[in-house]
Amino acid sequence: MKALLLALVIPFAFTAASFAEEPAAEGWAKSVKFPAAEKPVVLFNGKDLAGWKGNEKHWSVQDGAIVGKNAEETAPKASTYLVSDRKYRVFRLVFEGKLVTSEMHSGVAIWGAPVEKEGDPHSYTGHLVMFPSNWGFWDLYRRNSIYKDDGRAKKAGRQHEWNQMEILAQPPRIRFVVNGELVADWTDPKPELCGEGPLGLQLHSNKVAQAVHFRGLILAENPEDRLITATAK
Repeated sequence: MKALLLALVIPFAFTAASFAEEPAAEGWAKSVKFPAAEKPVVLFNGKDLAGWKGNEKHWSVQDGAIVGKNAEETAPKASTYLVSDRKYRVFRLVFEGKLVTSEMHSGVAIWGAPVEKEGDPHSYTGHLVMFPSNWGFWDLYRRNSIYKDDGRAKKAGRQHEWNQMEILAQPPRIRFVVNGELVADWTDPKPELCGEGPLGLQLHSNKVAQAVHFRGLILAENPEDRLITATAK
């Protein structure tokens, strides 16, 4: 009987501990159930920017969220990014994002690399999955707009509230879920541009005060070929 109880308790304790040590997973992302074959990793510890690098005057942690922010006098001339130390290519990312101040879009950059622009070494060249003012995909410093929202993302999105998002990146295909709705399913006609790269959280170039928040940021590599946050119709 004792052996049976241990067999039941230990797996549960291991699963709970894997999240208990990562306060950044609080909220919606923590509640998402990944497939059993996937091994989700929390990329943000909720306390500091360990595992990430960027322009320190623009990025901080507040109340368990990553904050990208500028005042009018410190507005970046080129979009600046908080970039993950690790690189990824085939992955599922579950996270929340909220535009707090201004109407400028933000996004998550993938499949690229940091590049210096306007004296800032923390810009990015690669694919950008945008939210919430200008939904769509952009190829930074290469092809510009590569996918425009057909109306689904704008309908599903929330302008100044938390958006619950899933990016399923299986190159050259990107699927994007916003608040339970599949809003984009796009395959890049140039797979040679879909290489391994760090993730980049965007603070867009602008001339006004701006703030954007991110939280959750749970990632699994080599995911199953199915979405896990889209509401079944």
